[in-house]
Amino acid sequence: MPEAALVASAAPIGVLALQGDVAEHLAALQRIGVAALAVKTEAQLASVCGLILPGGESTTLIRLLHRFALAAPLVARIRAGLPVWGTCMGMIVLAHEVAELEQETLDVLDICVRRNAFGRQMASAEVALDIPVLGPEPFPAIFIRAPWVESLGAGVEVLASHGGHGVLVRQGSILASAFHPELTHDDRLHHYFLGMITPFALD
Repeated sequence: MPEAALVASAAPIGVLALQGDVAEHLAALQRIGVAALAVKTEAQLASVCGLILPGGESTTLIRLLHRFALAAPLVARIRAGLPVWGTCMGMIVLAHEVAELEQETLDVLDICVRRNAFGRQMASAEVALDIPVLGPEPFPAIFIRAPWVESLGAGVEVLASHGGHGVLVRQGSILASAFHPELTHDDRLHHYFLGMITPFALD
């Protein structure tokens, strides 16, 4: 597709590669024809035009971001307009706060999330999720100990809900999903994120 070719020729889309479903996101980006980069260093972070925070364990990722000296540069790039997408754990890490927990986050997305919100029975559940921005066909959303959005700020748009709570939200250049699109072969959300990449992010 034309936008994929533009991004691939200008700069790769990064996948934060400290922990989690890194290979699956890289494979999805490659399927849609986009140059992809596993990001582990500040130099690699500076070279990408968008970044995906994959599923994994949120407290572990925060510790690793500090250990690899990536937390501050990542927040700075996001606040400067870098398109970023957090999936499951990534939603928690991007959030303003975590309900009923004193957990450090990057505090760049104006939502409060609840960890393991659907309970352990959602450990391996696939839901046919209605996501209007992706078209009429339901999306095969895979929830694994998933969070949900407990509350959100005025600037946050809910793109999809499940169980009465937001599970896909967007605030400007920040996208967050409570489920794992990378574990399916439906690449529509990766295409959607690609559409969020702007010329500003390539500077």
